[in-house]
Amino acid sequence: MKRFIIEESFLEVFDDFRIGVIVLKGINNHKKGEDDYRSLLDDAQRESMKYYPDEDFSSNEVIKVWREAYSRFKTKKGARSSIEALLKRVAKGNSIGTINPLVDIYNAISLKYGLPCGGEDIDKFVGDVRLTKAMGNEEFITYGSDLSEPPYQGEIVYKDDKGAICRCFNYRECVRTCLEEDTVNAFMVIETVDQKSMERLNGAIEEMASLISKHLGGEATVYYLDKNNREIIIEE
Repeated sequence: MKRFIIEESFLEVFDDFRIGVIVLKGINNHKKGEDDYRSLLDDAQRESMKYYPDEDFSSNEVIKVWREAYSRFKTKKGARSSIEALLKRVAKGNSIGTINPLVDIYNAISLKYGLPCGGEDIDKFVGDVRLTKAMGNEEFITYGSDLSEPPYQGEIVYKDDKGAICRCFNYRECVRTCLEEDTVNAFMVIETVDQKSMERLNGAIEEMASLISKHLGGEATVYYLDKNNREIIIEE
């Protein structure tokens, strides 16, 4: 059995949060209908423009919320939330490229709703997955590197029994558990840390689940976690 657990140490930093999770079983993540994903991303990029109405990019609400969140724990210099990274690319006129269906769908949802989204391959998890403070010695190998770059002690991470999966919420993920075309069972996450953005979470998670079911088949189960509901079973 594998579980997802939000640990007490996370609540020491964030007690007003909501995490949406979709557990996917038996999906087909091989590319098909690639034009559909390109269209989905293009539409989301146009919609995302509403999240940066001010010329001062850092003053926009979607960005401010996560910069403030990252200021609560030690981070790598220059670390920014995944939604900020996406919005910056769009603001500069750079199109978000297609990668594989699951990644394309969660990038589109992230842009449309202004929320950080991510996903991992459940079959690559070692033991339970925990959202917690890092010890500082967790193995973490990211894209383009053969060397482990452990998170800082106290950094907010997703981790399993082998090491860190994502650093700074889902700022950067490890290669070991990333979504690939051969992924069959997946763990999808959308994060909120303020009341205002929580209003968008329900629509985001439901649309993501619907798009995945439509395009990739399989079974999608949606969960919502907060300080009063901090654990789910993701694999029996």
